[in-house]
Amino acid sequence: MGWLVIAVLALVLGVAMAFQVRGALEREREFRAAPACASVPVKASGCLWKQDFTVRKADTHRGERHESPEAELLLPSGKPWHVTFPQTDPVVSGMEPDDKVVGLIWHGQVVEVRDADGQRQQTSDGPVEWPEDRLGGALACISFGLTALVGGVWGLFTRGYRRRAKAAAVVQWHGVGLGVTAILTLWAQAANDWPMWSIPAIWGPLALLLLASMTAFAVAALRGDLDDEAPAPVGYVHH
Repeated sequence: MGWLVIAVLALVLGVAMAFQVRGALEREREFRAAPACASVPVKASGCLWKQDFTVRKADTHRGERHESPEAELLLPSGKPWHVTFPQTDPVVSGMEPDDKVVGLIWHGQVVEVRDADGQRQQTSDGPVEWPEDRLGGALACISFGLTALVGGVWGLFTRGYRRRAKAAAVVQWHGVGLGVTAILTLWAQAANDWPMWSIPAIWGPLALLLLASMTAFAVAALRGDLDDEAPAPVGYVHH
């Protein structure tokens, strides 16, 4: 039953991410096409404005789970501006109090921070790479969710049938492999700055290999090729 609950949750999350891909692509295109602001925007605007900030404090939260790196930046007027980041490098990890940085403001949010050395880093509000993250997450959750759901439902009808139970377990764990492979593919794409189409291009053939492996092992389990030599528990019937 636990597999079924996890599978359903993964499917719901995966479908939600899949619906976000198109919106994320449109938002990234809008950002890349946005012109520079002619003057300081007095309200949230679709143009880009470079604002000077002074770092008041920064915390990478290394070793703390579920805590995003964050910084408090000060405008020349002294007004604080709190920003968070999806990761620590390359800018926030080197931030020190009183450092001067430049924040790129778009639609009333700081979407990017640049340090004195010219290094730049997207904040948690930045639109760049969101489509890739959503696509990779959707592939991972949907592939795992569907496979785990099939294995979980199959497992409900294996009581007393050891071979069927083994085959159902094979399907479930190959679903885990599909999800992990999608995450690793996303990591490789981000680390090498490959285009978004590289995610399905790399993951697709690997997924086919895993599905072929899953089918082969499931058939072997049903045939009894994966049976150990220990006697079957009383009450089990080989099928």
